[in-house]
Amino acid sequence: MGKALEGVRVLDMTHVQSGPSATQILAWMGADVIKVEMPRRGDITRSQLRDKSNVDSLYFTMLNANKRSITLNIKSPAGQEALARLVGCCDVLVENFGPGVLDRQGFDWARLSALNPRLIYASIKGFADEAGVEAKAYETIAQAMGGAMSTTGWRSGPPTASSAQIGDTGTGIHCVAGILAALYQRTMTGRGQRVEVAMQDCVMNLLRVKLRDQQRLASGPLPEYPGAPSGDSVPRAGNASGGGQPGAALRCAPGGENDYCYVIIQPQGWAPLMRLVGRRDLIEDPRFATHDARAQRLDACFGLIEGWTRTRTKFEVMKALNAIDVPCGPILSTKDIIEDQSLYARGFLVEVPHPERGSYVTVASPIRLSDSEVPVERAPLLGEHTDAVLAMAGYGAAEIAGMRASGAI
Repeated sequence: MGKALEGVRVLDMTHVQSGPSATQILAWMGADVIKVEMPRRGDITRSQLRDKSNVDSLYFTMLNANKRSITLNIKSPAGQEALARLVGCCDVLVENFGPGVLDRQGFDWARLSALNPRLIYASIKGFADEAGVEAKAYETIAQAMGGAMSTTGWRSGPPTASSAQIGDTGTGIHCVAGILAALYQRTMTGRGQRVEVAMQDCVMNLLRVKLRDQQRLASGPLPEYPGAPSGDSVPRAGNASGGGQPGAALRCAPGGENDYCYVIIQPQGWAPLMRLVGRRDLIEDPRFATHDARAQRLDACFGLIEGWTRTRTKFEVMKALNAIDVPCGPILSTKDIIEDQSLYARGFLVEVPHPERGSYVTVASPIRLSDSEVPVERAPLLGEHTDAVLAMAGYGAAEIAGMRASGAI
């Protein structure tokens, strides 16, 4: 069975999370991803948040599967020459340096495209050039400036960040879409092109339903938000869905911090729910009989259901509600997830052996292709493939030894 991106070579000049998450997806799709790192130090995440001394951290290993690593000092003349050669034999270059970093090293788009007219040059930045923002961007800054934090959390508390990495990995996924589109267009034009994504823009793209609601405010308060608060911007919604179907996280037995099940009330689901919880009298009660009536007293509606869920585990609740076609889902903790044997059985969680840190658990690609299966491989050691990659670029053994002696690799 072939790999979807077999034959595509990617020069990965990224670090931390937004870039490595993009290039890891390309590697999972079968591309040969060559990660370029500084000699001796490498990607900073190799040493960040370590759980074991003097080995690559889980932060690094879980974002750099299926890649090869080469160390290269691109500030040295020999390193710059090697980079130019690698650009000439790669299909894609991905970078997430600060604005202008590669330009200052002599590798602006004009030179890169001259070295390889078929090159796809993808850049991930915090902010679009046109935004005029000169600032570093991190996950939570992207969430803040992309509008996500202002709509997350409870109105009684401060704006809240999502633990899902919508700024970093969310941007990486957008970058992959651009790269694949550019590769496809190249099959018709023969030319490479630039792909640019900004973290702030990608967060705003993921926030479209809230930007929808911002415009709807011109017609009055939004009834799907608890209490239909008035104001000039979309309110924080707590655990409300903020959509046309109201939902809430309801307490379950035995009452631990994650013993909740998220339940959605659809119009057709009210009668089955009331029969299940023993309140048939409320099926035709005018206070609850219609969607609009329930929207006026959602706290009471969910309180009725929660009286029933509190006596059952979240998994028992899910089983019972699924049987009556009511949308629901238990709140799974990270412990629930990493101990879920069904995730291992279907190959989404994978235990990967590592020569220095021992085995660790990581996720596989969430994108499944029926004719392109790529097993998860461990992240590379720092510089593990330097000699092989340079040999591919035409360097002889003596030249490689000289580069190592000079500190270029």
